[in-house]
Amino acid sequence: MNFIPSIRKTNLGKLTMALAFSTALTGSVLLSAANAATPADTLVIAMATDDVISLDPAESFEITTAEILANSYGRLLRTDYKDPSKLVADIAESWDVSEDGKTFTFKIRKGQKFASGNPITAHDAAYSLQRAVKLDQSPVFILSQFGLTKDNVDEKVFAKDDDTLIFTSEKAFAPSFVYNCLTATVGSVVDSKLLKEHAKPVTPTADSKADNDFGHEWLKRNYAGSGAFEIKDWRPNEIIMMERNENYDGEKPPLKRIIYRYVKESASQRIMLDAGDIDIARNLEPGDLEAISKDGRFHTASAPKGTIYYFSLNQQHDTLSKPEVRQAVKYLVDYDAIQSTLIKGIGTIHQNFLPAGMLGSTDENPFSLNVEKAKELLEKAGLKDGFTITMDVRNTQPVTGIAESIQQTFAKANIKLEIIPGDGKQTLTKYRARKHDIYIGQWGIDYWDPHTNADTFVTNLDNSDNAVSKTSAWRNSWEIPELTQKTLAAVMEKDADKRAQEYLNIQKEFRDTSPFTMLYQLNEVAVVSNKVKDFIISPDTNYVLKASKE
Repeated sequence: MNFIPSIRKTNLGKLTMALAFSTALTGSVLLSAANAATPADTLVIAMATDDVISLDPAESFEITTAEILANSYGRLLRTDYKDPSKLVADIAESWDVSEDGKTFTFKIRKGQKFASGNPITAHDAAYSLQRAVKLDQSPVFILSQFGLTKDNVDEKVFAKDDDTLIFTSEKAFAPSFVYNCLTATVGSVVDSKLLKEHAKPVTPTADSKADNDFGHEWLKRNYAGSGAFEIKDWRPNEIIMMERNENYDGEKPPLKRIIYRYVKESASQRIMLDAGDIDIARNLEPGDLEAISKDGRFHTASAPKGTIYYFSLNQQHDTLSKPEVRQAVKYLVDYDAIQSTLIKGIGTIHQNFLPAGMLGSTDENPFSLNVEKAKELLEKAGLKDGFTITMDVRNTQPVTGIAESIQQTFAKANIKLEIIPGDGKQTLTKYRARKHDIYIGQWGIDYWDPHTNADTFVTNLDNSDNAVSKTSAWRNSWEIPELTQKTLAAVMEKDADKRAQEYLNIQKEFRDTSPFTMLYQLNEVAVVSNKVKDFIISPDTNYVLKASKE
């Protein structure tokens, strides 16, 4: 395991920690061997960051990276961190839509610069969206749903002049939906001049006429943004470091530096927090959370998140594709035990794909542990004697504990479940390639609109391996043409009440037929040193923009 030593029992240990820390900060921060406190100008956060695959906003589609990029990249507009249902200006100072509801115009605020010093123009905003469509990475469906393709995006999204961006949608969606989509990570505005300098030549293909990679290989590990912080270093399974962007034209962050330290184990985070090696612990298990939150030196920051945990069955697997099996496993989860132990204080059982608080959400939870009901369904499927199957599991808590609980309850119906552990990158990569049997994971919202989750869980436009839109339904090979059309109709509905009812109907059908067993909604809790002020946990992501230390 490659993370900086965390437990210091002797003066030598303290010195080792200081040297490790100073190395991590590329010599810019020195810790006293006699002082356990983190530097006054630096916020140190411990959490599991092993899901990070790429720092390129056009490719990034993981929860940790979404947080990092939300604090380091500007977007045309973004959601209010206090209320994600509200939109606020960012790089664009104003925006409007044509009478036919298809053409959106954004005015870029003058005088802004990227961290590199290059000026921000509408040309950069256009290049960013064009680039994302042409690179065709995982989050591209957020943009392609507006009819944008590699062939037409240059015509549909362009800079009219240095200050004006034109964005044209194929259909007249509700304007709020379009705006919310552009607040997603894939909507981040990148420094086009810098990326063109780092572009690598590629051989054009029939699918892509591009003769360069748009700086993609470089941006996977580097930074080309304009946010309050700029990314300085990423060492997988070790650290992610950001420093204050002195070219940021908004309110400057109080802190000079933010460090995310990769620490997976809850017990290690608790010891480090107690010792003063970190300022914030982010992945504490219920027992550690309860114990340390009683310490007067710390306080908790929390919020219900738009993050849903679930497990899903690959429909390419003959056994798992049986409708009775899809329903049986939903009765082989001890939801009450999971709630009272594994997610106590950090989650709430939630059996629907829309998180609580979003338009069309419901708290209806019809499933409970019912072994006899599950056995009846399995016998109906011709599987009275059960079967053997595997589950890919990210080796962090509480996911591992939940997988072990499911393993035990599956066994009561003669289902032998083999757990295959891996880090976030390993399990996600396998899942995205549709090579899993069962996958247990999480889905965080990309923007604050019900279509963000409906689109991934109940649309599958093309189930082929080379599909453009690779939603979660696609990842599990769940072919649902009728349900897909219902979902696509719901996003077009402009009456909020009617739209909400459509999502309630879709979620009922989803519960009854889908290969997804929805487990719980995250209530994220961080334990924070009392020296730290204004670390913000928001329903969509988390912010260090205003964080300070005494």
